[in-house]
Amino acid sequence: MAREIKAQRTVGVGVEALWKGMTKDLVSVMPKIMPDIVQSVEVIEGDGGLGSVLLFKLGRDPLSKRQQTEKIVELEESQYRFALQVLEGPALTLRDFSSLTTTFQLSAISEKETLVDMKVEYATEKEAAANIGEIAMQPVLSFVQLLEKLVLES
Repeated sequence: MAREIKAQRTVGVGVEALWKGMTKDLVSVMPKIMPDIVQSVEVIEGDGGLGSVLLFKLGRDPLSKRQQTEKIVELEESQYRFALQVLEGPALTLRDFSSLTTTFQLSAISEKETLVDMKVEYATEKEAAANIGEIAMQPVLSFVQLLEKLVLES
């Protein structure tokens, strides 16, 4: 059964800087903001734009074989809208998700403030825990918080 959960957060950085970190610089940003989780990110299909597939190498150990692939399924720069769909990896298997797509919608509040609307669409084949939506949203909230911190520090 497909479900969704939404969240909203205001961050203290401008929309352009946040957009750049979330989309154009994602490959270099992820290992910086989540070094214990993401070792590296590379574009394995496409040019980094819409339809591109990203390979996330996970864990601190360079010999680790843990990885996850995600596809950019929405990239609307004029609307600051970006979505990633997990194709395979721990984000699906650890919680028995059959699908998992995260969408970000950025809206400028002021020169140094942005509203981030987040939506996670997920499906599970098994009976899900009552808080499965919150579990699916937690990494998304962490990503936005850590990205804000990186942009503020740079």
